[in-house]
Amino acid sequence: MALSVQNLRVQYGARVLFSELSFVVEDGERIALAGHNGAGKSTLMKCIAGINEPDAGNIILSKHAQVGYLPQEGIHIKGCSLIQETLSAFADIMMMQQRIDELTKELSQVDPRSSVYSELLNEIGELELVLHAHDTARLRPQAESILRGLGFKDKDFERDCGEFSGGWQMRIALAKLLLREPEVLLLDEPTNHLDIQSQRWMEQYLHNYRGSIILISHDVALLDSLVTRTIAFYHGRAEEYAGNFSYFLKESVHRKEILLRQKKAQDREIAKTKEFIDRFRSKATKASLVQSRIKQLEKVELIEIEEDDAVMDFHFPPPPAGGHTVVRLEKVTKRYGELTVFENFDFEINKGDRIAIVGVNGAGKSTFSRLISGAEKPSEGNLTMGHHAQVAFFSQTHADDLDPEKTVLECVEAAATRETAPLVRNLLGCFLFRGDDVHKRIGVLSGGERSRVALVCMLLHPANFLILDEPTNHLDIQSQQVLQKALDEYPGSYCIVSHNRNFLDPIVSKVLEFVPGEMPRTYIGNVTDYLEKVERDQALVAAQAGAALSNVTADSGNGGDRKKRRRMEAELRQKKARLLRPLQQELEKLESSIAELEAEKDSISKQLEAPEIVSDTDAVMSLTTRFQQVDTQLENCFTQWAELSEKIEEVTAQIESEFQE
Repeated sequence: MALSVQNLRVQYGARVLFSELSFVVEDGERIALAGHNGAGKSTLMKCIAGINEPDAGNIILSKHAQVGYLPQEGIHIKGCSLIQETLSAFADIMMMQQRIDELTKELSQVDPRSSVYSELLNEIGELELVLHAHDTARLRPQAESILRGLGFKDKDFERDCGEFSGGWQMRIALAKLLLREPEVLLLDEPTNHLDIQSQRWMEQYLHNYRGSIILISHDVALLDSLVTRTIAFYHGRAEEYAGNFSYFLKESVHRKEILLRQKKAQDREIAKTKEFIDRFRSKATKASLVQSRIKQLEKVELIEIEEDDAVMDFHFPPPPAGGHTVVRLEKVTKRYGELTVFENFDFEINKGDRIAIVGVNGAGKSTFSRLISGAEKPSEGNLTMGHHAQVAFFSQTHADDLDPEKTVLECVEAAATRETAPLVRNLLGCFLFRGDDVHKRIGVLSGGERSRVALVCMLLHPANFLILDEPTNHLDIQSQQVLQKALDEYPGSYCIVSHNRNFLDPIVSKVLEFVPGEMPRTYIGNVTDYLEKVERDQALVAAQAGAALSNVTADSGNGGDRKKRRRMEAELRQKKARLLRPLQQELEKLESSIAELEAEKDSISKQLEAPEIVSDTDAVMSLTTRFQQVDTQLENCFTQWAELSEKIEEVTAQIESEFQE
């Protein structure tokens, strides 16, 4: 057992967050805390971490167990280098070394025949055993490895922590926690400030983590892959589910159905009992039976069915009509002083494009978003907005521009148009502002709440091109689903900067990746397709490097083994060529067709914007029809391309597995 929560109760005024909450966390267990924002998840974590005191109950840790806690936000460190701050996670180990040095010095001044000498020697031995278990020579390499996994570069190690933004500050705190390896690891939204690559690294790291993990997250993919038990909070109660988040969602519906049936059966029994009491109350011969039934009725523990939180729908206001080209970048360069974010970048966003923008923090995603929104100008090159393109841009910084004196409702009503004004209350409810919450002043809201207000203001603005920079960071899963559904139905174009795979996958069809110092790259498909493609490319590079190393090793060995190895490699190449060449040739033809169709699509888009074409109705209709035909052909080609790529991977894997056997 790592820890035990016993009859815990937390109450704020008349509101009970949870009561008589009890559960045990076993060694190495992974538990998710589920429930809407404000249900009590973070409060429970703070109680376990010792930050908050519960109103009743106990939290018992196993002997020598340590608890490590990562809050959602609010960490700021400065005055020391990144590597120094990270290594401070081992402060207790460093103090042990200092203690050993002090005891060794003291030992040299004590008579070797005395009992004090023996005691000092024993203490030094015990401390050295602990140090040996931690392998102090590995501390810095271990710290550097974790920092790299979380996205830091080697050149960052000596930078002052104060130079890093809030998101990177949270990564520093996470790195220290992972290095300390506490027996119980409490993580409150750990992926909020991580890019996709860092998320994948952390997910793998947590899978191999030796201690117990209690996790709050709105990343369903992470929850499903990692956790084995879910504790759900709602309406002052907490219920346990022996499975991951998806299991919890299904099982909670099943439990509700059972409870409803039990409630109906109980209501029928109560009605029958009341009918008996009313019927025979006045008859003396039945008095004892009536009293018995009354007492029986008083002892019945009524089944209460909590009403589900209202699930609201939101639909974007109808976007104004626009041209086929939304925005075009031609040889665009963006610099800040000596820093070049990207250079000579050509890119075009067309009507109906649904693009995910990904990459490590600082690679240029937000810069690109500000450029295509018109908030910034390129340093060089041309950026042209399309015909009648109307942009709505959500940025995390927009939350800082809200009037702190206005209430949430006043702020959102001021942003609404005549057409969208009726949507205000509904939309605020979708994004967690319910009841009296709408009358709170902006100045008293948390950073996450202000961010949600800014998002609501932006969503009420009619536009045919949306740019969303990290829109889900402060949304619970239900709010994410509302936004996801609205985007899926939205007929305009959009670009979304996000690291939330579960949110992006169903609603994007292209991925634009930014890599520091390199030209941005486009991938067809959703984020999972992009990650798989990147991993395949990395595996191919690793395999080629391994093959080259194997050849060198084989050449240095004995002649017989070298000849056998070469013969087997030749057979593998021949088999690959025989089976894969026709598939690869077909893939090349498809890629060529895709390139031609995309070029034709671009050409039609440019023609449709020409003044002489715009005034010619027949020409517009003809070009529009051809554009739709090309678009359909492109979609078919992409489907065939995906199927063929998958087949090539399967054949390659099969051949290589036969070769290894």
